[in-house]
Amino acid sequence: MSPVGRVICVGMLASALCLAASAQPPASQPFTLDQVMSAPFNSDLTAAPAKGEFAWVSNVQGKRNIWVALPSAGGASYTSHQVTAYAQDDGQEISDLTWTPDGQSILYVRGGGSDNPENAAPNPAHLPGGAEQDVWIVSLSGAEPREVGQGSAPTVSPSGAWITWFSEGQIWYEHWADIGVKLPQSISVFGDCNSFTWSPDSSKLAFVSDRDSHSFIGVFSPAANTLAFIDPGADHDRSPVWSPDSREIGFIRIPYFKGEDKNGDFEGPRREGRPWSIRVADSTTGEGHELWKAATGRGSVFRALDANQQLFWTADDHLIFPWEGDGWLHLYAMPAQGGQARLLTPGDFEAENASVSPDRKRVVFSSNQEDSERRHLWEVTAASRIPTQLTHGDGVETQPVVGSDNQTVALLRSDASIPIRPAVLGESGQIRDFAPQTVPADFPAAQMIVPQPVIYSSTDGLKIHADLLLPRGSGGCVRHPAVIFVHGGSQRQMLLGWHSMRYYSNAYALNQYLASRGFVVLVVNYRSGIGYGLNFREALQYGPTGASEFRDIESAGLYLRSRCDVQPEHIGIWGGSWGGFLTALALARDSSLFAAGVDMSGVHDWNIDHPENFNISDTAADVNARWRLAWKSSPLASISSWRSPVLLIQGDNDDEVPFLQTVQLAAALREKRVDVQTLVFPDETHAFLLNRDWMAAYTATVEFFNQHLRPGQASHP
Repeated sequence: MSPVGRVICVGMLASALCLAASAQPPASQPFTLDQVMSAPFNSDLTAAPAKGEFAWVSNVQGKRNIWVALPSAGGASYTSHQVTAYAQDDGQEISDLTWTPDGQSILYVRGGGSDNPENAAPNPAHLPGGAEQDVWIVSLSGAEPREVGQGSAPTVSPSGAWITWFSEGQIWYEHWADIGVKLPQSISVFGDCNSFTWSPDSSKLAFVSDRDSHSFIGVFSPAANTLAFIDPGADHDRSPVWSPDSREIGFIRIPYFKGEDKNGDFEGPRREGRPWSIRVADSTTGEGHELWKAATGRGSVFRALDANQQLFWTADDHLIFPWEGDGWLHLYAMPAQGGQARLLTPGDFEAENASVSPDRKRVVFSSNQEDSERRHLWEVTAASRIPTQLTHGDGVETQPVVGSDNQTVALLRSDASIPIRPAVLGESGQIRDFAPQTVPADFPAAQMIVPQPVIYSSTDGLKIHADLLLPRGSGGCVRHPAVIFVHGGSQRQMLLGWHSMRYYSNAYALNQYLASRGFVVLVVNYRSGIGYGLNFREALQYGPTGASEFRDIESAGLYLRSRCDVQPEHIGIWGGSWGGFLTALALARDSSLFAAGVDMSGVHDWNIDHPENFNISDTAADVNARWRLAWKSSPLASISSWRSPVLLIQGDNDDEVPFLQTVQLAAALREKRVDVQTLVFPDETHAFLLNRDWMAAYTATVEFFNQHLRPGQASHP
């Protein structure tokens, strides 16, 4: 058997995963796209510093609001309710939830889409008065929210005396009692500022001053109105954390590298580099020293957790931090006075996000340990020998936070049937949802198809993980049209259930809908994604350096073609961002395999997006070679062999992928007389902010695939 035809089936229903249909009973009534998109998408779970309360953001079909869960006497149960009342699908995001120390109020930011943190707030709904990013405060008492000021990143000192936020190069601050009474004060700071964190004694505010080519750790003292930078260097300093006694600050120092930006988002494999380090500095004198440095080779390039905090300074004076020293992203601990780093989470899996308890004694985190296609919760201390598992089963549990009692763990969780929602972990391990009443009565949870894990071999032999959705009621070798879904990122991973990122939660909904309408759906976790270790993520020759991940997409198409339940002439493909790039590349390079595709916000010429990926020292020959390779890795380079119809979808306020990418591809395809359709959303961002734009995009996608992939209607090259 050829490598692309070989399938490794995973799980208890091994043989069923290959060819047989799902054993679930057939649905009595097909659900609508609106129904499967109707459940809330929940995010930004945060714990109050008092009273055992929790808050989160709920997005119900574009209407974003803050919810809170309040414990009953004894904390045995919770009551949940909405504390804001925004009633429009207006594209204005809610973020940066910050509790006041007494647990009575929440500060938050409204506006300013995630794609435009430094620019004018997006206004995809074309609101007549425009849009802006503002800090607000809402009380749990039921009073109307009050605007604090324009900006983002609100913080409240642990004592409750000070409130600060950031706006247009200035840190604004005022006494809590003076909000709305006196004008706030400000202090100017060069560059963008982020990662604000108060000292435990409330006297100082540490933050990152990001200056593009480098960054500093700043310390602001509001009582004295002074600003200083500690242990400054010519690198990227980030992730400040205070010692329990408020005297020292630990932080991460990442060496400058080539044309790489501050986040290490270099579009090509980088398995090693100049080692990063952890430093500690005196918050008063600013004098610092290196505490620990990564070894050369694996783990020398810093890899962050998917979390706001990367360093945890524990009550027993240890630092817990992430490191890929063995090729997997794990948690390590070391004494704050220096010494050897000790592995806390051994094994072939990855820690994903983490948070520390208020008393700094335990770190709770999610990982794919023992369940590579899901996430479960674990906990460690600096003294742990192995992590303790907190959750189990067939669900996805992620983004844990510890309550003010230092014991209660809240989390976001999903499964194959119901999207991500906030919940609390009971003492005996049971999970109870905070607000089950928010899921609509007609949401088709019982009709969701449980994804089946499969592993197939790519053309070069690499094992690729994928999730398979088979239409209900199909059995044996009854043939169906098929669709491949390709995620963006590319450093993402699709899971066996609803995703914790809104973009991919929506994608899961559409894939479920397509499967309910008779399509076989294959969701591919191609090379350069996360979840399978450093070398898989930093795949050789991927993206603009060779597009090696296309092998996995082509092999996915060949795998589907080999199945007796798939119509081999009716295989489509869709994806967004990096997934749009791979969709376009598949259609351009192999229209005989991929009959039609939907490309959302894809990259079509790498040289448009990444001209900065060259060094000052590069010779003309080096530059020309890289440009040629980036071009050959682009869909537009293979336009001459493109025959299959395509639907291009994008918002024109997309600052992740320039809208010019869609303009140029559409023009080139029209010149080649390829069937190209476009759906454009004026003023919309990369990850659409309006629910109605998601619905319009998905409705058009379904109609497009029905037109081109249904028997007798598919276009043939």
